[in-house]
Amino acid sequence: MKTIVLAILSLSIFLSACDDPSANKPKAATSEPTSNKPANTPAPATKGETFAITPENSKVLFTGSKVTGSHDGGFNQFKGEIELVNGKVVDSTVSVEIETASVFTTEEKLTTHLKTADFFDVEKFPKAYFVSTKIEPDTAKGADNYTVTGDFELHGVKKAITFPATIKLGADNVTVNSEFSISRKDFGIAYTGPADNLVRDGVVIKLDLKSSKRK
Repeated sequence: MKTIVLAILSLSIFLSACDDPSANKPKAATSEPTSNKPANTPAPATKGETFAITPENSKVLFTGSKVTGSHDGGFNQFKGEIELVNGKVVDSTVSVEIETASVFTTEEKLTTHLKTADFFDVEKFPKAYFVSTKIEPDTAKGADNYTVTGDFELHGVKKAITFPATIKLGADNVTVNSEFSISRKDFGIAYTGPADNLVRDGVVIKLDLKSSKRK
């Protein structure tokens, strides 16, 4: 009988893990930020080409989950740019500023809840920021694959994060695609939800950027 109970428990844990969207995504490494400057501090002037990131050409999405299922969402309002220096990805920088109140999901009630102090607390923290500090080639994965490190500020907490990305240079655009997970608790978002439907810590971030050359 004990063996049967243990088998059922193990199966339940396995099925629960399979339902976690973040379980099979690369987990971003987090550490102390590389700079003590505010995240929205303008970057030093460069001699590179500027490519604009806008909601018209890019998407910033996420997937969160709880025990009973997952929810897709994203942000409608954000802006940023890629400074392409020397025509090389590794010499370049990426910066994005997100309006947290523009969060959306497939459920209106959930969208409203995400804006509260339980999650993004958009009145207190109206913006989130990411500024890259280093881009390195991932030679093990081949051409156009990189490891990106940068300072990410969310919910008033600033951390350095490192994640994989595919970056391609075009004649008039730069595309960046990445999908990785972060722990929301690393950024002070600790709401657990009801005991019978706990919110998972892992959140999948999906970046689909196709920045256009700024004229």
